[in-house]
Amino acid sequence: MGHLHDHGHHHGQDHGHGHDHADADHGHGEVRPVLDPTIPDSELSPADVSRRGFLRGAGLLGAGTAAAAAGAFAVPEVAMAHDDAPLGRSWAGRSRRGGLLWLAGDHHIHTQHSSDGQYRVIDQVRHANAYGLDWMVITDHGSVTHAKIGVDRVNPDIVAARQQVDDTLVFQGLEWNIPAAEHGTVFVHPGRNEVAVLKEFENGFDGAVQNATEPTPANEALAISGINFLADAVARRRVPDALFLANHPARKGIDSPHEIRAWRDAKPHIAVGFEGAPGHQAGGIPAPNGPGSGRGGYDNSPSAASFPAYPLESYRTWGGFDWMTATVGGLWDSLLAEGKPWWITANSDSHRIHLDTSKPGGGDFDANGRYEDPVHAGGAVATGNSDFWPGYYSRTHVGSTDFSYASVMAGLRAGRVWVDHGGLISGIDARVQAGGSWVTLGDTLVVRRGTPVRLTVTIDLANQPNWAQFVPKLARVDVIRGAVTGPVRDRDAFTAPNTKVVTSFQVNRAAGQVTLTYDLGRVDGPFYVRLRGTDGNRTAPGFLGASVDPVGPAMDVLGAADPWTDLWFYTNPIWVVPNR
Repeated sequence: MGHLHDHGHHHGQDHGHGHDHADADHGHGEVRPVLDPTIPDSELSPADVSRRGFLRGAGLLGAGTAAAAAGAFAVPEVAMAHDDAPLGRSWAGRSRRGGLLWLAGDHHIHTQHSSDGQYRVIDQVRHANAYGLDWMVITDHGSVTHAKIGVDRVNPDIVAARQQVDDTLVFQGLEWNIPAAEHGTVFVHPGRNEVAVLKEFENGFDGAVQNATEPTPANEALAISGINFLADAVARRRVPDALFLANHPARKGIDSPHEIRAWRDAKPHIAVGFEGAPGHQAGGIPAPNGPGSGRGGYDNSPSAASFPAYPLESYRTWGGFDWMTATVGGLWDSLLAEGKPWWITANSDSHRIHLDTSKPGGGDFDANGRYEDPVHAGGAVATGNSDFWPGYYSRTHVGSTDFSYASVMAGLRAGRVWVDHGGLISGIDARVQAGGSWVTLGDTLVVRRGTPVRLTVTIDLANQPNWAQFVPKLARVDVIRGAVTGPVRDRDAFTAPNTKVVTSFQVNRAAGQVTLTYDLGRVDGPFYVRLRGTDGNRTAPGFLGASVDPVGPAMDVLGAADPWTDLWFYTNPIWVVPNR
């Protein structure tokens, strides 16, 4: 049974539950001892022996490698990167919730150093800062030109932006043409080798540079080699940290389920997730005021390279979100049901801004690795552009221990992430608790079998107009629950039959704060819960039917999908596991 309580608005308030992680996976070792098959049972505590026995019995341990073992109900950690001044700064001015700073960001942004980009780095950084982002990643397109000179030439602009806008963290990355697949964000912790590592990675493993775009086993293997290269660069301390997230995974249907699983399983501390919602959200604004196309650029049909089992509906967004994420019991849930971490994000994919009046600067891109600076042209606005500035519409919120590059990357890796469109809510604090112990997004609560467990969610409702100049109203919050059933036999599976919406809360309050509670029952097996919320403007039964998702997002209509009239938020999951 669920309960909803209204509260006055107290932004950033901690609600008094001790954050006791005695039974949960924490710490910063590369692999937890209980998950490391090279450590014999005799060297473990009795509790860890019991826990290992459960994991082994469930088929979630004993795969033969520590990396595979670390995927079960645990976030694989690397040795924590520590920022040195001036990169690392405490942010005393920000309120904390549950001991965490929730920092908004965007990991997919283009500049004049992309062949289809326009703006200077500083333009993107200043706008991101003005629209409330705390961190961002510059991800110009991988290409022969970019690999040759673009990685080098964008770096001074990024370094200068870090100095000029010192309250937004600016990472350098690139948009990887994943061999045999779609695009992905790759980025590293700033440092003296950031350019060298990114350049070597792009030259050696980019699908366009290596002519490795076709869906062949050899090209799929090259993608895994690229992920391994990034892990090796971290292990050898060439860079303090590196991450990879797949971008717009369902857009062309060429990211097959087995490829996504292979990326995740190769190096789970490097390959951590995909875009739950793509950028290009202005693409669905009807003409003549907008492009009149699809949100996210999702206006495609299957090709010879597409995974043949994907349905036609997967080539469209659903409430602005990728079909793999928006489908309850779909591909994302099939990954979570294996008990391994795989997280979602949202971002702008900002190239050229809807209603902008500037024009590209021109110049010889292939010779210079960039276009000239954009120029203000005046006159008509660009209604055909499909992008928003970073932070203007899509935000990825990361729970960080402090305001630093290392903490943002650690938060992303740990899955302490929720995403929203259009400022639908101002904040969320989700906790699964048993007695005095609780965990939040991305984490695992380990309890004795039969222990009663409760979900508590406190939401700060929207407290000011968004950038479309209205205050969004949250209408409903859904609780989605799925059983963890272990590794799949068919690595191209993309459904989770034991996942569904288990309860929904109607939110009858326009401002302030609401708290929702839901009894998850007594634990008799491993499961996860995740959350979704909506303004309620466009809904429909989910892709897998009303018995799974009675009132989910509707499939977006090409040419008639104003993003501001269909707002959602999603959280990453919390796992619950019995230890005996």
